[in-house]
Amino acid sequence: MSASVGQRIQSLIEENPVMLFMKGTADFPQCGFSSRVVQILNHIGVPFKTENVLSDPELREGIKVFSDWPTIPQLYIKGEFIGGCDIVSEMAQSGELQSLLAEKGIITANV
Repeated sequence: MSASVGQRIQSLIEENPVMLFMKGTADFPQCGFSSRVVQILNHIGVPFKTENVLSDPELREGIKVFSDWPTIPQLYIKGEFIGGCDIVSEMAQSGELQSLLAEKGIITANV
């Protein structure tokens, strides 16, 4: 991974409270796992930014090295790596994802 790709990833994560590295875009996901994470985030109603790794092979490989995680999508919340589709799905089903987003001040907790 080049230093410039690492810096770009770091900047995206720092500048966007909820950052999703995915295949495709939020409007046109290019894989089922990326689509599922987008659906979860939209269902929760959280604003998020995406980066399409398919349009940039260096970013696609760089994010895997950056996170030490072999698969995409990858979700970051307030700079913290959360995980991929399975982890995000499990956290959403248990309510843990919504709690984390509320705790970080990104969404308001449903009382």
